[in-house]
Amino acid sequence: MDAHYDPQTTVGQLVAERPDRSRIFETLKIDYCCGGKKPLAEACLKRGLDIDAVLETLRQADAQADQINADSVDPDTLSLTDLADHIEQTHHAYLRAEFPRLDKMTDKVLQVHGKAEPRLATVRQAYCDLRDELTSHMRKEEEILFPMIRQLEQTEGPIAFHCGSIANPIHQMEFEHEHAGNALATIRTATDDFQPPQWACNTYRAMIDGLAQLERDLHLHIHKENNVLFPKAIKLEHETLTASDHPKD
Repeated sequence: MDAHYDPQTTVGQLVAERPDRSRIFETLKIDYCCGGKKPLAEACLKRGLDIDAVLETLRQADAQADQINADSVDPDTLSLTDLADHIEQTHHAYLRAEFPRLDKMTDKVLQVHGKAEPRLATVRQAYCDLRDELTSHMRKEEEILFPMIRQLEQTEGPIAFHCGSIANPIHQMEFEHEHAGNALATIRTATDDFQPPQWACNTYRAMIDGLAQLERDLHLHIHKENNVLFPKAIKLEHETLTASDHPKD
């Protein structure tokens, strides 16, 4: 049997190997922090869970996380519509699922360990600022900017947008991306480049891992918008306007 999926491995060790497994244990209501010294088989028995089913869930989650981290999507090969759809279905969906989890973790770790590590207050504040801005940011993209981009790609001829050029809302989104980058930099600095202290409990370590994954995903997310989707949308609008000014005979 794979050592990583041994039923006698403690829950805490499984999370220590891959902190993102904490998501599975939270869903199953298995205590990986204070109860982390229990073997997985014992923890499953206590919760009335089938050990084989839990092990398979862990395998699938690990494989899915590896695939996400690889991020094999080449955004430059997608149409504007497909890329906007991909960003919503992948990165926006990830953020909406992850925000409630990280909200609880950053608050809990601050309450428990804030005296030992005062910088956790900085982490919590920067995270809350990031969460609030990105929640509003995603809504504006999904309700305003992305529909404009899809319309631009799917309509022949120039479009009279209510905001003038599509470049105007794009510049606002890029400005907000800078704010997000500043918040991420604050979190990275306050966590020593996402390195938990030696004395950190599993919840602390899971929080650090979650914040590091948040940064990685946001970097990919913002890259796909700033460097691919947005420039292509602006270029398409310019080409459409130029073509209308100089129609073919």
